[in-house]
Amino acid sequence: MTVVKAAAVQISPVLYSRAGTVGKVVEKIRELGRKGVQFAVFPETVVPYYPYFSFVQPPYSMAEEHLRLMQEAVTVPSAETHAIGKAARDAGMVVSIGVNERDGGSLYNTQLLFDADGTLIQHRRKLTPTYHERMVWGQGDASGLRAVDSAVGRVGQLACWEHYLPLARYALIADGEQIHAAMYPGSFGGALFAEQIEVNIRQHALEAACFVVNATAWLDADQQAKLARDTGAPAAAMSGGFFTAIVDPEGRIIDEPLTSGEGEVIADLDFELIDRRKRLADTRGHYSRPELLSLMVDRTQALHLRERDAHAGAPSFTTPAEDRTVDPH
Repeated sequence: MTVVKAAAVQISPVLYSRAGTVGKVVEKIRELGRKGVQFAVFPETVVPYYPYFSFVQPPYSMAEEHLRLMQEAVTVPSAETHAIGKAARDAGMVVSIGVNERDGGSLYNTQLLFDADGTLIQHRRKLTPTYHERMVWGQGDASGLRAVDSAVGRVGQLACWEHYLPLARYALIADGEQIHAAMYPGSFGGALFAEQIEVNIRQHALEAACFVVNATAWLDADQQAKLARDTGAPAAAMSGGFFTAIVDPEGRIIDEPLTSGEGEVIADLDFELIDRRKRLADTRGHYSRPELLSLMVDRTQALHLRERDAHAGAPSFTTPAEDRTVDPH
């Protein structure tokens, strides 16, 4: 019988500071490791912080904030990803975390998954940034739209409104995910957004017959006030939307969700519950009709540079350094 101790982490960034936020994340990983946590999920783009400015500022006035985010964003690999990987290795923990990734002059909403030995085993970008986010982030591809094996089982990741994409979710379901890492920004959208998050993650747990570990970020009153001053927007626009929780394969919330303050929800994930749910409805198996309904996923990596070998006459695809495995040692 497999039982995994998991944590959904509600944490606030150190505003405008990549180094400060990474340091805070590293310390939280160490703290959770001392509690015996084996798998942890951190919020969407918590490093260095979610681009709240893009929701409240018109395009012609957001240049300063956009540039500040670019300067504090994370490159992959980097000293920051090495630090998170080392913390994961030292704690013996699988870690899923959202970052603003900088690749040249572009930013992406990126999810990183570190295995318990500190190796970066998945680096994926949000397929379609949502609404205002399109002013800040580029689009990802489906090369990372898959579940991957880790020390705690088969893990899939999606960010925020990707959970509104039934086909994207089914790609992970069909790939056999056992634990789903979900992450949302927090301090966004008010009470309705929190209710919608709950619907999203409970429905996915039911359909996938997997555990969902979901994290949202927290902004305290001082941080909201600072963002309001810096963007000229009301603080209310950057509040609410907190729902950090763990859901079992029956769609039930384990323990109490965290809807305010920093902290974490910790629960044991008993994999026997996956079999109990799938015995009745396995949507990647006996409860599917692939001869009638199937999904095609193009997982080709979207590269800007493709080289052709003049001698062999066959295309040779260049893999960017940021998509190679990170060795944190």
